[in-house]
Amino acid sequence: MCRLLIFKGEPIVLAHLITKPSHSIINQAFDSRLRLDARPVNADGFGVGWYDPDVENSTPCVFQAITPAWSNRNLHRLAEKICSPLVFAHVRASTSGALSEENCHPWIYGSLLWMHNGHIAGFKNFKRELQSGLFDEFFHFPQGNTDSEWAFALFLNELSKVADPKSVSFPYTLLKETMLQTIKRIRELCIQAGISEPSLLNFAVTDGQSVVATRYVNSSTDEAASLYFSTGTSFEAASALDGGPAINSEECHGPLEAAQYRMKKCDKRERIVLIASEPLTFEKTDWLEIPCQTVIIITPKMNVLQFPIIDEFFQHTLTPNRSSDYVIGKGLHYLPVSASPSKICPGKQQWRK
Repeated sequence: MCRLLIFKGEPIVLAHLITKPSHSIINQAFDSRLRLDARPVNADGFGVGWYDPDVENSTPCVFQAITPAWSNRNLHRLAEKICSPLVFAHVRASTSGALSEENCHPWIYGSLLWMHNGHIAGFKNFKRELQSGLFDEFFHFPQGNTDSEWAFALFLNELSKVADPKSVSFPYTLLKETMLQTIKRIRELCIQAGISEPSLLNFAVTDGQSVVATRYVNSSTDEAASLYFSTGTSFEAASALDGGPAINSEECHGPLEAAQYRMKKCDKRERIVLIASEPLTFEKTDWLEIPCQTVIIITPKMNVLQFPIIDEFFQHTLTPNRSSDYVIGKGLHYLPVSASPSKICPGKQQWRK
């Protein structure tokens, strides 16, 4: 299925995130290392959303295309010129909706960006019921036909009950509660429609100031789609560790050639936060796995907060026991280095401890 990437920090040239790293999200689209060979490539379009650091309270920009991300020359050119403090990137492997730009993530509404990795099981069976509960503005909002965009319409509908969705910014607590209400409503619709297949709901939303993302599945026995985060002070090419030029979060440098990257930590305070379906580096210590049934928040002050999503599918144990068979079948599981060598693609680079 899809892969997503979130960056928040001091402005960075997009190329350092989406094209230059040897395991960038674009390279993951066709060469997703440490995952099963049978999984599909992410060739059904892509999208990149960002905010202009020089324009206060700016609405986001989005570049989308239906070509594979790795072969789009305009994406590579733009990535070398655009600098932003907050980036959403997404490569798509379609599960619902036709191949069209309207169906490519992320989507914009006012100051908000939204994207999704996963799928809503049995969506066609309750799509009309979901639509019937929307105010007219949000019923007419979707231009495509994916479950992900309709989930965004539902989010906006819930947000409109407590705030103006066209506001410039929102308290992160409000975005969090609206996200949880959106998931709750989808869960209710699945139950009402008699859908037993799990829905994989890794959602992400931002207003340019805060980020709220989830790793969630409406199942007490299945694992959610993979999601990781990394924090530090600078995101560096491997050459920088040997005294070469660093890619510092404090200024916009020109892009380097494709290379192995590292998250460098020189301060207790986070200057960079990355959230990704699949790690961008092969250094195990760079990344932490986000637990299933979790909402993760990046605040405007760069604090990273995690809260459990406690419902009937939450496991109240220190070591939850969940099967990865379902997400492996959907191509949404990241295979760790501890997995059986027979399951790792031959010749693929593995975690470095």
